[in-house]
Parts: sequence; C-alpha cells; structure tokens
Amino acid sequence: MKSFRALLIEDRDGKVCSGFVRLDESQLDAGEVTIRVAYSSVNYKDALAATGKGKIIRRFPCVGGIDLAGTVIDSADSRFAPGDPVIATSFDIGVAHHGGYAEIARVPADWVVPLPAGLTLFDAMALGTAGFTAALGIVRMEENGLRPDKGPVIVTGATGGVGSLAVDMLAQRGYHVVALTGKESEADYLRGLGAAEVMLRQSLDLSKIRPLDRGRWAGAVDNLGGDVLAWIASTMEQGGTIASIGLAASMSLNTTVAPFILRGVSLLGIDSGYIREPYRRGVWQRLAGDLRPPHLAGMTRRIAFDSLPATFDEYIAGHAKGRVVVDVAGS
Repeated sequence: MKSFRALLIEDRDGKVCSGFVRLDESQLDAGEVTIRVAYSSVNYKDALAATGKGKIIRRFPCVGGIDLAGTVIDSADSRFAPGDPVIATSFDIGVAHHGGYAEIARVPADWVVPLPAGLTLFDAMALGTAGFTAALGIVRMEENGLRPDKGPVIVTGATGGVGSLAVDMLAQRGYHVVALTGKESEADYLRGLGAAEVMLRQSLDLSKIRPLDRGRWAGAVDNLGGDVLAWIASTMEQGGTIASIGLAASMSLNTTVAPFILRGVSLLGIDSGYIREPYRRGVWQRLAGDLRPPHLAGMTRRIAFDSLPATFDEYIAGHAKGRVVVDVAGS
C-alpha cells in the first residue's frame, strides 16, 4: 500500500509535539469518503493544537489541520463520486480525527461539502473555517435583524483570519465597519479591506466597564471574549446583535444582564464546528456568491507543506495576518 506524507501530532511523555511522518491508508480513521488533499489552511486552533499551547487535541496521535479541500478518491456514499471536488472542515477534523495536514484524508460523508460553483479548491481554503465562521456570524446576525442602515458594526481581532474576512464581507454589504485591533501598524491594511474606522484596543479602558455605557454599535463580531466582549455588550445600541466567535483574549465573560434586558441586546454563539446540513452547504453557497470577500486574494498567502511547522509560531505570537493556505499537494 502506497504511503503518503502527514503532519502528525503526538503526546510524548506528556509533551505535545508534531512532525512529518509517512502513513498509509490503513492508518486513516473511519469514514465513507477518501480524499486526495490539494490544500489545507492555518488557523489559530491549528497552531494551538500542533504546538501544545492549547488543549485542543482530544486524542493522540492525530494528523493536524481542521480544514481540507481536494478531490474524492473513493466514496461509499452515493452523494460523492471519484473526481468530485470537495471541502471538509470542522467537526472532529484535526482534533479527534485525522485532518487536512496529509496528502490523503478519510472522513465521514456528513462532514463533506461539494465545492460550490465559482470557488476553486485554493479559494475554499483561503476561506476555510475562518471564512465559514465569519460568514455564519453575519448570516446569523442578519437573521436576527441586522441591516446596514441600523448603524455601525465593530469587528474585534480584526487582523486575524476571521476578523479580516468579516471586515471585508461586511464592508462589501454596505455596513459601516469599525475594526478594533491592537496593531496600529495594520490600520492601512484594515482600511484597504473596507473598514470605515480603525480603533486601537489600547484606547479602551477595560478596568472601568459600566453595566450600560453610551450605545455605539448595531452589531459586533467578537473574536476575543473576556473584557473586550463585556465592553462591547455595554456599548451596544438598542436591539443590537453580537456574534461571539472567538476567545483569543479570554474565555471568561464578566458582565451584567443589563444590556440584554434593558436594551434587548442579543448575544449569538457562533458554532461553526458542528452546524450541519442544509445550513452548512447554504453558508458555503453564500461564500461563493454574495458573501464572497472581494479582497480575499490580497489577504491570502500560500506556503509549501514543508513550511507549515514554522508558521505556527506566528499565530502563537499574535503576528499572523489574514489567511495562510497550505499547498499540501505541491501544485
């Protein structure tokens, strides 16, 4: 049986480490669809998993990579046939099921989405979980009544993958986007994505968060959690909507019920990991259409499979910007 290359994450004497190995198909996890991986991507979650900086991996050993796009080699499910271009993201991929950092992957058919018309496999991974999550947040907020004429939308962690894509998507839909970042040097980058204003996180006094402050935001996409999310809740306008997406700053939330009771603010939890069909496919269709970010190519860089391990430190150090696509197949 022919072997293939994979980045395997292991626990060696209590220490998490990762490195390239060779596997064969008999070592893959169970699933109906076997895929020749063309591209994967790098997310903060991937960096935490591969370096052991976060307790992300739920079983060892595990091939990393929560995203993958490629073509079907073999399928026991009638929905997919050899040669079909497909996407697989989220669920247990890369954390409890061998993931996208391998030349071949096998996953359950219910985790697989056909590549929408209008997207290439590279585009799909330039979007990846980050793009899917940003789009899901926007879809959920708009289902909750958010519209461009209701007022500004703030995006936190704006230079990250989800943040950059959210800024780009919201701006093209006509929203007045305020990008919150701790990186003053990236203000021009964010304005280039369509941000109407750039606000520095250092300008916030998070030691004095009032239960209710002056209402400023009709919507918010929050990638940070913690005190920033508490401050956002206190500054939402009447009937405002928050999409809680990430916890890059903290998973704690010290706030009051005042914004939710007195202003009718909605706090929407955005779980891109386990949302199923037909909603999942519908969001991907939107990403190929009206939610496709116009600046996707400019915020994306391609790296070789060999360069993947060195990229994780950028994410851990908070230096990552935009999206990174991993050329697994070496195309």
